[in-house]
Amino acid sequence: MRRHDPDRFLTALFAPAARREALFTLYALNHELARAREVAREPMMALVRLQWWREVIEGARRRHEVAGPVGEALDAGALLAADLEGMIAGREMEVEGADWPAWILATAGGVAVAAGCACRFPHPGPLPEGEGEVRRLGAAYGVAGLWRGGRISLEEARGQGLEWLRAGPVSRAVRPAVLVAALARRDLAREVPVMKRGLGDKLAVVRMAFSV
Repeated sequence: MRRHDPDRFLTALFAPAARREALFTLYALNHELARAREVAREPMMALVRLQWWREVIEGARRRHEVAGPVGEALDAGALLAADLEGMIAGREMEVEGADWPAWILATAGGVAVAAGCACRFPHPGPLPEGEGEVRRLGAAYGVAGLWRGGRISLEEARGQGLEWLRAGPVSRAVRPAVLVAALARRDLAREVPVMKRGLGDKLAVVRMAFSV
């Protein structure tokens, strides 16, 4: 998890200790879903891989280094099936060639929503600030990631990402789920992508985590 998604690993450290394992599991699942498109030679094969994960979320319990913990988190209520289903649907949209703003809201935005719910466990119900604010802040990080990966231009990234970064504040309990927005803001202020995080990036996360 730390190797595959160091940014979200860093942000998870600001969550209460009892919530971190669910976040690590969620972010590991997100990595697996993203890999479905990257490793499959044909779109249909990517969709088959995504269906395998959908079956896990629907109740299939399989021996797998990520699927096992995902099943346990779902059974405990630490992760919500509906949130994870939305992430899979977003990846399917990506595979099928949907416009990127739509599937980024479902994928990177959906990760943030699922993380926000995980941070509030065991308190059920909708996020106190509304799902939209959390989703847009998470999606802004996804947009910055598309630019850093060379999939969209900086102009495109700034046009959509900066709009989403104007989302309203979120509650302190949910804040660990959207700390990636601090990294998105720094990324979109650059003229060339930076792949390795520096001290300034990490301090931006710390400042956002402890802001009033």
